[in-house]
Amino acid sequence: MSAVVACLSSMYDGPFLGTEAIASGVATKRTLRSRYEMVYRNVYVPKGVEITLADRAVAAWLWSDRGATVAGLSAAALFGTRWLDPRAPAELIRAEAATNGIVVHRDRIPDDELCRVRGIAVTTPARTAYDLGRRPGLNKAVMRLDALASATGLRAADIEAVARRHPGSRGVVQLRQALQLMDAGAESPQESRTRLLLLDGGLPRPRTQIVVRNSTGRFVARVDMGWEEWKVGVEFDGAQHWTDPAQRTRDIDRYAELADLGWVIVRVNSELLRYRPAVVVERVRAALRAQCGLQARSSSRSVA
Repeated sequence: MSAVVACLSSMYDGPFLGTEAIASGVATKRTLRSRYEMVYRNVYVPKGVEITLADRAVAAWLWSDRGATVAGLSAAALFGTRWLDPRAPAELIRAEAATNGIVVHRDRIPDDELCRVRGIAVTTPARTAYDLGRRPGLNKAVMRLDALASATGLRAADIEAVARRHPGSRGVVQLRQALQLMDAGAESPQESRTRLLLLDGGLPRPRTQIVVRNSTGRFVARVDMGWEEWKVGVEFDGAQHWTDPAQRTRDIDRYAELADLGWVIVRVNSELLRYRPAVVVERVRAALRAQCGLQARSSSRSVA
């Protein structure tokens, strides 16, 4: 098998150009129709395979004859960002017109705001964040920046450097707000929503992913977010915390150990976030007040 054929065969689990597969002899027009699904003109994937947003990004780049730059949510997907909607359209930067299912931007990107991922031209993480953070919707922008920062190690300062190079751009005011709120410690969109809810409620900014150890230094838990000085934590419980018996048992043991160490954990789920957000804020506020009062009384007794 030639190197080209081997390469194409390895691509059969992802997008590939039909003309290249036929030219190499590893596919025919008939097998393309019977075994593969066309994503864009001349770009195919195996039938029955769930197409991810990263797959769409690669497929769109191939559709452009490998000449476009992947941008926006598609770039974020290639960087390994999680929790992106797989149904979102692919995004490219390209001079020519778009096609159905592909959003084409005609921005001019400086060379130092471009990089390559698996040989594909992509906007850098900082430029990608700059673009996503300016799109309408502050909370959505923060959640996207959280996820991109979690995947790439991106810092707010990196994005600010890009913003300074493009003064007066549309959406830059929102971007600066989003940069003040972003936190790479968020491990899901729901954790980002919870943190933003607490900040909107006027509570102090929580720290994310707090490692708790006992008096001997043994690891006890990693709390989603909270205030270590007051031993108040906030945890978002996904469905697995209620439906998985093993996870449920681990949670019971974990919360018991945290309570023994003086921690108060406020638990949140999607129903509370959606329908009773004020209750979440008030429960956290009450926990902070109680813990602050407890520490103050303990300190007074120590002085006495």
